[in-house]
Amino acid sequence: EIGAHLLGRRLYEVMVYWETAHENPSASEYELEFARIWQNLPKIVFSKTLEKVEGNARLVRDGVAEEVAKLKEQPGKDLAVGGAGLASALIELGLVDEYRLFVSPVVLGAGTPYFPPLEERIDLELVETRTFASRVVYVRYRKA
Repeated sequence: EIGAHLLGRRLYEVMVYWETAHENPSASEYELEFARIWQNLPKIVFSKTLEKVEGNARLVRDGVAEEVAKLKEQPGKDLAVGGAGLASALIELGLVDEYRLFVSPVVLGAGTPYFPPLEERIDLELVETRTFASRVVYVRYRKA
């Protein structure tokens, strides 16, 4: 379903681990499965400060709105957005059609909010849910 993953710099720097996770002898079955999926997925990284990206990724420095609008016009699979800053910007620009969230069974008590403050409410329709053996729950919503 996902044709490419759009990432901001900070999330990219966290997720780049998965490009070589399969080389970790202590990686669990779940980690290896995720690494295989991640490595094959094309990634577009939005950053003004990164010099290069690794693996199956390309770097975009400017024109986030224009780049994403252009990508959405192309035929093919869905675009996934990762990173609170990038997601917030795209939500505010009205460029997000679906919300796909992975909820882990842990409460941190702090961190970056999922969504930016919004001028208007966005009504959503539940499309799909899935619970993984790791107890992570996936929920997918579409704009109503």
